Amino acid sequence: MKLHSPSLRSVAAALAGLAVWLLIYLRLEPFAKWLSYDVLGLHPSSRLGSAVEFFVFEAPKVLLLLLLVVFVVGILRSFFTPARTRALLQGSRESTGNVLAALLGIVTPFCSCSAVPLFIGFVTTGVPLGVTFSFLISAPMVNEVALVLLFGLFGWRVAGLYMVTGVLIAIVAGWIIGRLKLERFVEEWVYASKPPVAEVADERIAFGLRVRAGTEAVRDIVGRVWPYVLAGIAIGAGIHGYVPTNAMAALMGKAAWWSVPLSVLIGVPMYSNAAGIIPIVQALLGKGAALGTVLAFMMSVIGLSFPEAVILRKVLKLPLIFIFFGVVAVGIMIVGFLFNAVM
Repeated sequence: MKLHSPSLRSVAAALAGLAVWLLIYLRLEPFAKWLSYDVLGLHPSSRLGSAVEFFVFEAPKVLLLLLLVVFVVGILRSFFTPARTRALLQGSRESTGNVLAALLGIVTPFCSCSAVPLFIGFVTTGVPLGVTFSFLISAPMVNEVALVLLFGLFGWRVAGLYMVTGVLIAIVAGWIIGRLKLERFVEEWVYASKPPVAEVADERIAFGLRVRAGTEAVRDIVGRVWPYVLAGIAIGAGIHGYVPTNAMAALMGKAAWWSVPLSVLIGVPMYSNAAGIIPIVQALLGKGAALGTVLAFMMSVIGLSFPEAVILRKVLKLPLIFIFFGVVAVGIMIVGFLFNAVM
């Protein structure tokens, strides 16, 4: 397909925007340290300093990631008709869609900040609710960072068991949610939202229209959810700065049966991705915490974060959020007890 001048201008504008995005993103960490410690005069080892640095770094990072993910998802949605998407994730049976969605989630670098655009993109193109949740659970929970960490610390058997159990949680939880027929608990505006060019049958449409679809998605979705994002990160920053690691480690021993459910309850309010939780996981293991308990904690942080619930509240009603969290939390606790029993 020969690109017309509007498409060339769209490509140039998108590349320029990406360059600016990357430049800002790469400078976030030194900026957060400079603002927190040099400008505000906070001490790096203080709880307040840690919380402020966390917020100053994470808030723009998540918003930048949200902008990029929404824009890219908006463009990708323009390539698929509803029928094509259903054929990819649903297949002949919905249970097959749960499996495919969970496996697809492993190889996609999505975090909780991308939950809203992914949810809207899937639902509005006809993907069943349960299949959508299988993907949303698998994508943040089972990722390459967590697998590399577990492989390096404990070998391929533990890493493989973690991957298998994480995928099973995504498949089973999505299947259960699908069987409960909870579509009535999705906000009405989600089903009314339509991809700008998703109904176009011709795949050879100008790239400029696809870029416009991504821009409109950013304006619509980010404009709706950014206050929820900041509120969730503020809560996570407070917990990040003021929850002592030593106290958490003391509660995560293998002997107490309640350590696994307690670790899940502690992990849910925290906000972090797999890379951010690695230092905490290593510290907890170094202080004698049980492997299954720590893994349950890690999976709850990256798969069931409270900020994600705050973000998802824009598209889901409270009963569905509670059911989603309850089903996945039970699965995570089963994994924690399994690891504590066999390791």
